[in-house]
Amino acid sequence: MNPLPTIIPISDLRKDAAGVIKRAALSHEPVFITQRGRPAAVIVDARTYERTHQQLLILELLARGAAEIEAGVGRDMDAVFADADALLGDM
Repeated sequence: MNPLPTIIPISDLRKDAAGVIKRAALSHEPVFITQRGRPAAVIVDARTYERTHQQLLILELLARGAAEIEAGVGRDMDAVFADADALLGDM
C-alpha cells in the first residue's frame, strides 16, 4: 500500500468517474472520496474487493473457531479444513 492514500473530493469523482475507477483498477489501491472535507466513500477495483471479502470470510471463520474453543465446543478438524479449502479455492 502506498504510504499516502489517494484522496479526492466528490467533485473530482463527478468530473472524471471513469478515470478514478481506472486509477483504482490499475493500482489495486483504494481511492478515498471526501464530501465537504469528510470521508464519504472508498472505491476499490472488483478484484481487490473480492480478495478482501474472501479474507474477511476466513477471519470470521477463525473468530468463530476461537469462540467455540473458548466455549468448549467445536467441529471435527477435517470439516474445518474442508471449509477452508472451499473458501481458498474461490480466491
